[in-house]
Amino acid sequence: MMSTVVWGTGNVGRAAIRAVEAHPALKLTAVLVHDPAKAGRDAGDLAGLGRDLGVTATCDVEAVLAAGPRAVVYAASGDIRPDAALADVVRAIRGGAVVVTPSLYAFYDQRGAPREQREQVLKAVGDGGGSLFVSGVDPGWGNDVLPLLISGLGTTIDAVRCQEIFDYSAYDQPDSVRYLVGMGQPMDYQPPMLAPTVPSMVWGGQVRLMARALGVVLDEVRESVERRPLEAAVNTEAMGEFAAGTQGAVRFEVLGVVEGVPRIVVEHVTRIHPSCAPDWPSPLSGDGAHRVIIEGSPRIEVTVEATDEGGNRAAGGNATAAGRLVNAIDWLAEAEPGLYDALDVPLRPATGRLGRTPA
Repeated sequence: MMSTVVWGTGNVGRAAIRAVEAHPALKLTAVLVHDPAKAGRDAGDLAGLGRDLGVTATCDVEAVLAAGPRAVVYAASGDIRPDAALADVVRAIRGGAVVVTPSLYAFYDQRGAPREQREQVLKAVGDGGGSLFVSGVDPGWGNDVLPLLISGLGTTIDAVRCQEIFDYSAYDQPDSVRYLVGMGQPMDYQPPMLAPTVPSMVWGGQVRLMARALGVVLDEVRESVERRPLEAAVNTEAMGEFAAGTQGAVRFEVLGVVEGVPRIVVEHVTRIHPSCAPDWPSPLSGDGAHRVIIEGSPRIEVTVEATDEGGNRAAGGNATAAGRLVNAIDWLAEAEPGLYDALDVPLRPATGRLGRTPA
């Protein structure tokens, strides 16, 4: 069994601990945390498993990496600390670990990553023999392997649209929801995640991946952003009140243009309450879904609704992100050391896990 570290125990890290524990080829050997209050707690407690795993969380990065883990699931945030996240990942790769992470947006399309950053990773691979695979849900499987798989069922294809549609009142990251995305902020506030060029920076790699797989050349990748205010104040169970007149919904698109026509579109529709922007796309049920639409002949539409942690759709999405990453570790360990993306790493059946309950 491959010794595996989970680095970070937030929304994705909790799910990653559960995924590593459930995987028959992996052994959880350490959990790294940033918050000293979490140090000393058992990994099973942090992951909400209801039982101890015998692995105690620690803040000691040096000691954990010195033990030479075969794999690291890097689940610490890269949203507001991209340089620090890259430095952490490079350090683990240089130590010989296979690293999987959703936190490095520039590496979703690893061929298009900034040259300086790419060279740092490749040097670490050459020095230590580790590997890197960056993926998740959206960006991630929701706009790479799923739409590409579904496109293979079509006869003619006019456009590919990938949608993430979520009510963020159930999302367990209040700072991200209120400040990065801007929910509940005045309409003249500039949310960092919606600033010009940021959507294209985060999701443009997915558009380029799909274009590469579909064999088309992009004229450009462009973006559009629309925001709507709340008409009335709403009170949410998880995050309190959002005042009338403040931002209540966001819709943006990152578009891959082929011969002057948008052919590949990644679209996000995010609300803090379903009453805001009711004319925008909504999930078929519940508070969130991922949807792929293949316009063509035939027209194909597939919706994925995942739940976890007591039926929460946001937690379900995070769990699929962790699953995509953790389930790639054994494939990466068999492959040559290197830098990989979603077109390289297959999404495989859950062989050996049907009906299996970890001890």
